[in-house]
Amino acid sequence: MKNLRNIVALVLALTLLFAVSAAAEPFRVGMECNYAPFNWTQAEESETAVPIAAGGYADGYDVRIAQRIADALGRELEVVKIEWDGLTMALLSGKIDAIIAGMSPTEERKMTIDFSDPYYESDLVIVVRADSQYASATSLADFAGARITGQLNTFHYTVIDQIPDVQLQTAMETFPAMIVALNAGAIDGYISERPGAVSAVASNPELTFVSFPEGEGFEASPEDVAIAVGLVKESELLEPINAALAEISNEERQQIMDDVVADQPLSEE
Repeated sequence: MKNLRNIVALVLALTLLFAVSAAAEPFRVGMECNYAPFNWTQAEESETAVPIAAGGYADGYDVRIAQRIADALGRELEVVKIEWDGLTMALLSGKIDAIIAGMSPTEERKMTIDFSDPYYESDLVIVVRADSQYASATSLADFAGARITGQLNTFHYTVIDQIPDVQLQTAMETFPAMIVALNAGAIDGYISERPGAVSAVASNPELTFVSFPEGEGFEASPEDVAIAVGLVKESELLEPINAALAEISNEERQQIMDDVVADQPLSEE
């Protein structure tokens, strides 16, 4: 009987140890760490920055939303820096638990992964040089003949065909690469969400962006201009993540965006 009690006690102890270990597992979030103001890399530690698994620190809107989710889950946030094209594969292979990287829940992506409720919604603009003929544009028609690009494998790139007589340029892998090409005169503009454009202009005063009155800009579904957390199909994290996001009001979400735009290191672009 004594041996039986010892065995039961041991089993209970191991079960408790396993539960504690599972709860202590980090919440591994994948992002580029190169898409300000949603996410960026910085060398120095700060109050809001989170260490990157491979070194350095990450901050930005995605990071701060991820931190809120991690806190709600009772898990430590771990940011995993991954190139944009590798995010979905990293999720499907189990390298990360979620994608929080300014990713839109498009119908095409929903065929492969699931998404949370949106945690930000924006609109599409075109970033151009402030001294270019396109800086005063008010409609897509004003960009006829312009050399326009967007990030590789994003919805941004697919809407370029909505511009009449556009000169579609090869898609580029990162936003910093597009900024370099724009400053060098290799392109006339690139597609961006408004927060990314605001961030780029803040770091590059020679740039500006063109937004459009209703009916004069890009046609996009609500899902295309929303941003959500990417998860594996039937993930147990979906419900608690949605619950955590529901606790963040629209006003607070906008305040977080305003804060990260102000906090972004000017050297990041």
